[in-house]
Amino acid sequence: MQPVLFSVLGIDIQTYGLSKALAALVAAWLLGRAFRRHGLASESAHALVFWATVWGFAGAKIYYLLEQFPAVTMHDLGGMGFTWFGGLIGGVVAALVIIRRHALPVGLVAGLASVPLAVAYGIGRLGCLFSGDGTYGRPTSLPWGMAFPNGVVATDVPVHPTPLYEAIAAGMIAVVLWRLARRLGPPALFGTYLVLSGVARFLVELLRINEPVALGLTQPQLWSLISVVIGVFLVTRTAGREGSLPEPRSRTTTERAAEPAR
Repeated sequence: MQPVLFSVLGIDIQTYGLSKALAALVAAWLLGRAFRRHGLASESAHALVFWATVWGFAGAKIYYLLEQFPAVTMHDLGGMGFTWFGGLIGGVVAALVIIRRHALPVGLVAGLASVPLAVAYGIGRLGCLFSGDGTYGRPTSLPWGMAFPNGVVATDVPVHPTPLYEAIAAGMIAVVLWRLARRLGPPALFGTYLVLSGVARFLVELLRINEPVALGLTQPQLWSLISVVIGVFLVTRTAGREGSLPEPRSRTTTERAAEPAR
């Protein structure tokens, strides 16, 4: 594991941060392509990803600090220490603001964002793995158990590489969503994303070391259940409906006749 890849002018380029930047760039590219296919401006997709990323990180840090309060240290205020569900909240709020400002159809955008979200999450989790940020699981004797002696949160004991599990799950979810895109309307597709990602996170928490907070469940598991419930609601209420963007209007005979002869 290599938390710091290299240094430029005395500034460390961290694996964790670089993976998040790469995830945002890939998501912006994928979403931009999807927007263009549906007649939407790719610039709107790029703005959506940029601001969702910025406020997602802000939300993730604020949520993490609230979890640590009142025992917040200078280390907590540094470059590490983010909570994914805080990032989700911040990212969703920012995305809704951009959608409103650019007058975009909410249901369609949510559906188009499903695959980019899954891909970006997988890339981000690989960054967690390579930096050894401490989001790994319990000790294990399985052949694929990994130790992180040089990680940000170091351990010499082989543990479940849960970030790798999540990255693999995210890749599988992206493929499933891509295959379902022609069968489900955009809101139902986004609901499917919420269900699959919620189930994946709930299961991986069985191997993580987070402490239960209620009903024997960890905080990520509780959020995962909420994700699944919302996803099921969207799928059952919108499955089979068409996307909210109307089909391109065909030119009338008068419009064709008005064109200059070639």
